[in-house]
Amino acid sequence: MNHIKILLILFAAVISLSSCFRPDGKGGGYTASIQIKGSDTIVNLIQVWAERFAEMNPLFNIGVTGGGSGTGFAALINGTCDIAMSSREIEEKEKAMAESKNVNPVEHMVGLDGLAILINKNNPVDKLTLEQLRDIFMAKITNWKEVGGEDRKIVILSRESNSGTHMFFKEHVLRHDDKKSKEEFAPRALLMPSSQAIYDEVYQNPNALGYVGMGFVNDRVKAVSVAIDGDSPYIYPNSENVMSGQYPISRPLYLYTNGQPLNLIKMFIDYALSEEGQKIVLETDFVPINQGSE
Repeated sequence: MNHIKILLILFAAVISLSSCFRPDGKGGGYTASIQIKGSDTIVNLIQVWAERFAEMNPLFNIGVTGGGSGTGFAALINGTCDIAMSSREIEEKEKAMAESKNVNPVEHMVGLDGLAILINKNNPVDKLTLEQLRDIFMAKITNWKEVGGEDRKIVILSRESNSGTHMFFKEHVLRHDDKKSKEEFAPRALLMPSSQAIYDEVYQNPNALGYVGMGFVNDRVKAVSVAIDGDSPYIYPNSENVMSGQYPISRPLYLYTNGQPLNLIKMFIDYALSEEGQKIVLETDFVPINQGSE
């Protein structure tokens, strides 16, 4: 009887594992497939993880697609992805939708990020307070000269509402983490489809200002230092300042699975949290949660 039980357990494990496998289309057997969807903020990080992970075994095929944190949660709930990547926590309405479809979203924190305020590199402004940022994105401040810049109209760039970056910035900067607040971005804010789109617009528009993950900061644009208020120090968005808690616009980064991860999905998340995976977090300009990866 014990032998029969062992055989049944092994058979169940093979069936479970085989559900992730698909023909490779090249006559070479089968490919283990994982679909990951969601946050544009961390899509580049996840792609590097996927590439390095797949190098270990040519049978692994990992598809990575952006579209925003909300898109990732919708895909997880609808069963069209195995892992949702998100730059925010799942919302109560999403939890309720998941429960209605017998989906159990389980959260895995995989890194930290600071939101950089990006401006054109020729803009002389180099620092802003949270209150100034709030007033800019709500169009109470509309000209760069009001914050120490030139006499130019500010072009406000925001992510679209399905973006976790949009939600975090609204809750943390516009609403001061006040759950009762109803403050919103100004109607004149241009809603951009991705962080890359914000970066591209800032690069070519001397009047533009937007928010992106730190991974988008380079010498072709400029990130401003940010202070909690006029009496506080201005802090530049970098890994050291996010990890120390000094930079005031920072957040966790997540992967979500339906239930506790198993088989290949567990292997991928374990890799993301491994020393090697967390080194990649640092390489892609995010902040590792594993201190030993520095």
